[in-house]
Amino acid sequence: MSGDARAGGAAAEELLYLPELASVTNAVSLTDRDRLLRISLPRKRPLGHRPGQFVQASLLGVGEAPISICSSPADEDGFELCIRDMGGLTAAIQRVEAGDLVGIRGPFGNGFPIECMEQMDCLIVAGGIGLAPLRSLINTILAERKRYGRLLLLYGARRPEEILFADEIAAWSEAPRNEILVTVDEPEPGWTGHVGVVTTLFPEIDVDPAKTVVVAMVGPPVMYRFVLAELGALQIPEDQIYFSLERRMKCGVGKCGNCQINHRLVCQDGPVFSATELRSLHEGV
Repeated sequence: MSGDARAGGAAAEELLYLPELASVTNAVSLTDRDRLLRISLPRKRPLGHRPGQFVQASLLGVGEAPISICSSPADEDGFELCIRDMGGLTAAIQRVEAGDLVGIRGPFGNGFPIECMEQMDCLIVAGGIGLAPLRSLINTILAERKRYGRLLLLYGARRPEEILFADEIAAWSEAPRNEILVTVDEPEPGWTGHVGVVTTLFPEIDVDPAKTVVVAMVGPPVMYRFVLAELGALQIPEDQIYFSLERRMKCGVGKCGNCQINHRLVCQDGPVFSATELRSLHEGV
């Protein structure tokens, strides 16, 4: 190997570990604990991600955390992160404003198999903050709508005030070949929609199992079992069902072992796995 090649490889590896300072170009609060940041890399370079991938976001002197990318790769002027206040770094990020700098490493992970979804109906199941990374996939599908079949979204939030991207959900609902169903666990005065956990929406849909690809992003791992049971009742093959385990990650580069499940590292082998793959992983589902 030549000296130049070794130097290039070392530089690429260094980028995995050293954050790159990027500019926050817009910051808005979606709920009382969810903040949406729009970020621009130096020289306005595209992030080059796939739907379902994540970055390691950091603030100097505070810390770092894996955050799923919630914007489409087709949006090349920047990318977006939706960050929920869970304490520590994510609490500090709630105070970030346009013009501030954040550290970015990535993108990491495998993302959703978007090529396998072409000409298929896409059933997307999201719970709470799980809609954020799936927004990247939804907007990717909508950007090239003719390449995909029906888009069905089942979305559950705890309360109406915690529904993310409410305006976008309304716009998605009006588009042809889209079916959007939303439910809340705890209704409030004035709520006229569905009440119940997200799995209670399954009786409302009709799917062709042979031509349906399912991407399910739910919250706690215990929810995966219930979603998988509903999908089994619809006779959708497990190799057409994909889950993201993005909440299990920490370092992003397979060094800390925090996301290890048996012999697999979620940040490297995932975070997206088919249901078939997860069946062989203890505690995977």
